[in-house]
Amino acid sequence: MRTTISINDELLLRLKEKAAQEKISLTKLLNRILKEGMQSSQKVSRPKRSYREKSFPMGEPLVGLDKALALAGKLEDEEIVRKILLRK
Repeated sequence: MRTTISINDELLLRLKEKAAQEKISLTKLLNRILKEGMQSSQKVSRPKRSYREKSFPMGEPLVGLDKALALAGKLEDEEIVRKILLRK
């Protein structure tokens, strides 16, 4: 199959030199290199490292955590009132 690709000038010169050294066509060299690259990328599968978050002590809570939703609602209500007062 024929296709058109863009190759960096320096890289193309290196490929042509390698093809001349091996006494093969540029097409054969490119096909071989691409095939080897595809095969090696399939073989190399690094094991995934598990992500571990660092934890830091935060001290004792300053508010009761059993009332966290109520506190969040109160803070939200206060912010809404503040924004309404700023509009007047």
